[in-house]
Amino acid sequence: QVQLVESGGGLVQAGGSLRLSCAASGRTFSSYAMGWFRQAPGKEREFVAAISWSGSSTYSPDSVKGRFTVSRDNAKNTVYLQMDSRKTADPAVYYCAVSRYRVASGGYDTYDDWGQGTQVTVSS
Repeated sequence: QVQLVESGGGLVQAGGSLRLSCAASGRTFSSYAMGWFRQAPGKEREFVAAISWSGSSTYSPDSVKGRFTVSRDNAKNTVYLQMDSRKTADPAVYYCAVSRYRVASGGYDTYDDWGQGTQVTVSS
């Protein structure tokens, strides 16, 4: 099992930037892909970005492509989500999760452990 702690959320103006961090402990972090999801009030949890175990490949949906960048530092057991040019549709609780596989995936059921989430709010 992996313990995940997200940080970096907060209130930012529309069009601004924010970087979320997710620190991991427990199971060997560098052996598994990591993902970011978000959930807005009244909506289902939505896939945002994923990165392979080595960081060599990433995957994200069209809704955030070009605006969000996922990266990882295996030496620090940390994965990041850089959010640029955020839109009013982006506020949500953002969660990081660790996959049971090495390959990046957007499938919710491929992730085993989840963090508590960090709130991101966008002001227009």
